[in-house]
Amino acid sequence: MDTLGAPGAGIAIALENLFPPLPSEVILPLAGFAASTGQMNLYAALLWTTAGSVIGALALYGVGALLGRDRTVAIAERLPLVKVSDIEKTEAWFNRHGTKAVFFGRMIPIFRSLISVPAGVERMPLPVFLGLTTLGSAIWNTVFVLAGYLLGERWADVTTYVTAYSKVVLVVAVLALLAFVGLRLFRRGRGTRRRGQRPEQGAESGAADDDRHASRR
Repeated sequence: MDTLGAPGAGIAIALENLFPPLPSEVILPLAGFAASTGQMNLYAALLWTTAGSVIGALALYGVGALLGRDRTVAIAERLPLVKVSDIEKTEAWFNRHGTKAVFFGRMIPIFRSLISVPAGVERMPLPVFLGLTTLGSAIWNTVFVLAGYLLGERWADVTTYVTAYSKVVLVVAVLALLAFVGLRLFRRGRGTRRRGQRPEQGAESGAADDDRHASRR
């Protein structure tokens, strides 16, 4: 940002979309602070960071489109504990709620980047994807750029609250993943026990038939 100004902030945000570990909650308030010192224009910072968000999201949309449904299913078949039916359910869910997922996903750490991939896999109409991405990203970016602008030298205070928010999102995601794995293993274990019990049940049934025949005699 020192070298390129507002376009540098846009490039940083585009890279943040491609590499989620780069924290937008640091880049955006810092861009706002730079605008407050006159290093860049505030409106230019908002426009360039939003453009960077859209460019990064569009790149990941392209990855999803190139991957396609068939390759996604083929990959899923090789993953442990994942079934093709899981992909089909996700596909059905995205067809029903994809527009809301893309819009609100822009305001959720981690998912802000990942949501572009299923949008590409499902070939969400590009104008719809770009419109939702632009609107959602503009809201997220504006909040943090303005926070940095208004806080000035205290711009880093923003990261304290957003880091806590990001940690909550990450914990929820991890718990959801653990619940999915636990349920899948539990169901698989129950199915194994049932299959193992059938021969015993058959033997018990045969023994009961012999007893009935013996009593008749």
